[in-house]
Amino acid sequence: MKYIKFFLIGIYFGIVLTKAEVISWFRIQEMFHFNSIHMYGIIGSAIVVGATSVFFIKKFNLKSFGGENIRLISKEYHKGLLPGGIIFGLGWALTGACPGPMFALVGNGVQVMLVAILSAIAGTFVYGVVKDKLPG
Repeated sequence: MKYIKFFLIGIYFGIVLTKAEVISWFRIQEMFHFNSIHMYGIIGSAIVVGATSVFFIKKFNLKSFGGENIRLISKEYHKGLLPGGIIFGLGWALTGACPGPMFALVGNGVQVMLVAILSAIAGTFVYGVVKDKLPG
């Protein structure tokens, strides 16, 4: 029962994604065809909120709700980021959904998204198996 708050937040997040039309296949296709600014506005807003949050966390050394220090660790550029990002983007364009909204789509009755979720899980598993064999 101690995790019920996370379950409720997830339901609320799914409702927000649905009402904002972020999980709409048509909105995502509009974005990839450059026919609408709707999704770019939402993504841009998320970037502004995220950047502002990081600024305040660093400036005021903010703590988590549990009182722990928030550590923001810089990551090195890895040459696999570009092909990985391209594969992620292609999957997003082909399915019409990125991983988070896939669950909200299933909750909205789009059961075919279970195929995309299972495919994403399989891809993650395969990556874990071959990661050490990939170049640099």
